[in-house]
Amino acid sequence: MSQKKFFITTPVYYANAQPHIGHAYTTVASDVLVRFKKMNGEDAFLLTGMDEHGAKIAQKAETENKTPQELVDEISEGFKLLWEKLGIDYDVFTRTTEKKHKNFIREAVQKLYDNGIIYKGEYEGKYCVGCEQFKAESDLVDGKCPDHNTEAELMREESYLMKMGTEQEWLIKMIKEDKFAIRPERYKNEVLSFLKNNKLEDLSISRKNVNWGIPLPFDESHTVYVWFDAFLSYVTGAKFWPSDINLIGKDILRVHSTIWPIMLKHLGLEISRGLFVHGHILSDGKKMSKTLGNVIGIDEMLEQFGKDGTRYLLLSAGSFGEDIDITMERLTEKYNADLANGLGNLVSRVITLSSDFEGLQVSDFEIENKKEFVNLMNDFAFDKALDYVWKIVRESNKYIEETKPWELKKTKRDKFAEVMTKLRADLFLVAGLLKPFMPETSEKIKKQLTNGVKDILFKRL
Repeated sequence: MSQKKFFITTPVYYANAQPHIGHAYTTVASDVLVRFKKMNGEDAFLLTGMDEHGAKIAQKAETENKTPQELVDEISEGFKLLWEKLGIDYDVFTRTTEKKHKNFIREAVQKLYDNGIIYKGEYEGKYCVGCEQFKAESDLVDGKCPDHNTEAELMREESYLMKMGTEQEWLIKMIKEDKFAIRPERYKNEVLSFLKNNKLEDLSISRKNVNWGIPLPFDESHTVYVWFDAFLSYVTGAKFWPSDINLIGKDILRVHSTIWPIMLKHLGLEISRGLFVHGHILSDGKKMSKTLGNVIGIDEMLEQFGKDGTRYLLLSAGSFGEDIDITMERLTEKYNADLANGLGNLVSRVITLSSDFEGLQVSDFEIENKKEFVNLMNDFAFDKALDYVWKIVRESNKYIEETKPWELKKTKRDKFAEVMTKLRADLFLVAGLLKPFMPETSEKIKKQLTNGVKDILFKRL
């Protein structure tokens, strides 16, 4: 029987600035899911990487007196360093400036041009420089891009265009039948509503006045437009195809749900099996901004809470798919309650109580027996999966208070052994379930259970 395969991608992040908490949130979630799938015996594969071409990058490089390549090299290293600090176990870190990727893009656009899918024309529309994207009127609020709060510029220029409208009915059918599954359900409904009420316009896939990009093989005065270039890095970095999940934030839902599957169909490639869309991270009910002074830095979280603490706090902050709302004050309270006082205290008590009592065993951990946990993980319900684990933590701490094993140890050795065997088995189960979320903590708990040497996991802040 062949091993089940699972392939997930993060977005390829735009290399014009160093990574922030939003990038970390998406990538930690992807890493947790891949670790879980591997734990469940699947051949799981995580692709992340960088989108490194486009006008914004060229402009930023010029202001910093660097070449665009120097800039993207520096920023890509910053992302890799953060993934190392967060314990991200990715399989491929793909970059759109790699030779393999550039060659694939040129072959892809040549194929579409030869097949009449790409043609030369003019494109006119409202363009957001910040998004490097043409916007439909329905995307704008009072003529402004809601993500950048800037006026979309009316732009008209010579461009090569890819046919989109010819595949609109096919796309609607794929989404309705979940052959291109969009989750959670409300995002599927949002995309279907858009497709019902708007005709897909042919897509501009080239820019004439942007040199920092991949030249079209049939017209080198044009470079490949950033979205067409970026999407195909999911393919060029893949170990196998199709991808099971492209994990994305809701701000890039529209392009991922329309341009991406249609590109794949035009190229004769199997379409990705679907998207999972998560919300934004708010702070005290507002979008994070330097002006408001409510930005929470991912490095600040790592310094305060450590690697595993940060991973836990991000994914337990709310339903993955909804917006989550965090402040450093609330994160610290949760860290103390759940990690220092909850899990950390349980481990300390169990190891201390059982340290000099030989013969205490722990049973083997079998994740497939924990159907509720498995279902929650497969549904991306990370906060509920963690609630499932913390229910065991709370019940174990309560069980200690009720049974008072420190008294049983002196008077009723058989009963003490029974109580401690249960507590150790529960703690071993907690360690196993936490492995995808908090890999270092999981290993530390197992080691303490094995060798009996107590080590403080989480100090109260």
